[in-house]
Amino acid sequence: MDERQQPLVSVIIPAYQAAERIRETLDSVFAQTYPNFEVVLVNDGSPDTEALEQAIRSYGERLIYIRQENRGPSGARNTAIRAARGKYIACLDSDDLYLPDHLANMVAFIEEKGLDLLYCDSYLVKNGIQIGRAFERERQIPPVTFEKLLRVDCCVSTSTTVASRQAMIDAGLFDERYSRCEDFDLWLRMSFRGAKMDLVRRVGGEHRLLPTGLSADGQLLREARIEIYRKTRASLPLSAAQQAIITAMIAWNEGTCQTELVKRYLREGRYPEARVAAGKAAELLQDRKSRRVALVVQIAPWAVRHFLRIQEARSARKGKQRAGSTGSGPTRDESVPL
Repeated sequence: MDERQQPLVSVIIPAYQAAERIRETLDSVFAQTYPNFEVVLVNDGSPDTEALEQAIRSYGERLIYIRQENRGPSGARNTAIRAARGKYIACLDSDDLYLPDHLANMVAFIEEKGLDLLYCDSYLVKNGIQIGRAFERERQIPPVTFEKLLRVDCCVSTSTTVASRQAMIDAGLFDERYSRCEDFDLWLRMSFRGAKMDLVRRVGGEHRLLPTGLSADGQLLREARIEIYRKTRASLPLSAAQQAIITAMIAWNEGTCQTELVKRYLREGRYPEARVAAGKAAELLQDRKSRRVALVVQIAPWAVRHFLRIQEARSARKGKQRAGSTGSGPTRDESVPL
């Protein structure tokens, strides 16, 4: 099949404070073995616009460049999708990279299977060091269904996703009210409408873990996911079983948020607040561990604080040991368990 017969793919990239990294990202796209693609880059009111435009100047007409006032990642992606001409949309964040055969592999699979959305694995990179793969941290229990998306048994990696442009439009595109978990919201709506989704376990790109990224704060991500669950419950005609899944997932996320608050309050010596948060966590999570923690925090919060300090010091030492052996910091941003 020659280039004219292969479907056009529109690679969409929202850019905000991306001048330092954008050339590497774009170079990974223009190095694709798949021949028929376009690149739509949306400058989302970035404060580094002058540097960004200097960085991309040499790409010339190979790049569709759009400037707009800041509307967040959802607004930038929506602008790009509306401007795109491709049958398929390939999402890519300005921090991330494609491997050379990514689009060729994904288009061949999505066309063969007649899918509306396909995603794959990616290498995780921190401080320039490859530290693992996304699917090692995220559950992937195919087939991909609406219920499995709700339970986070299938986690769509946005920067490796290739999806039908029309299916994305039919589902209403990204909700511009959200700057976190906005992709999760769209995948849910697409799946509920009957979009056919699948995953492949091959690695298609590199995802950079940055301390300033929108996904860096686990607490804010959990809070955003709760918002999406509540929106889904209020806006879609769900079955009783689907509503029960959402209720359970909201409780789990809220309980986990309370657990993190317990640790924060203990670090700060705010024992009354720690007792309240521990009680809420036990009530929401309904497991033995959280009930034990709540009991001990009620009786001897200073002892739990001491235990937490020991655990955090141990975790810090392990991080330094890894840094000495690999040149990087800790392999993942994990909270210390109580």
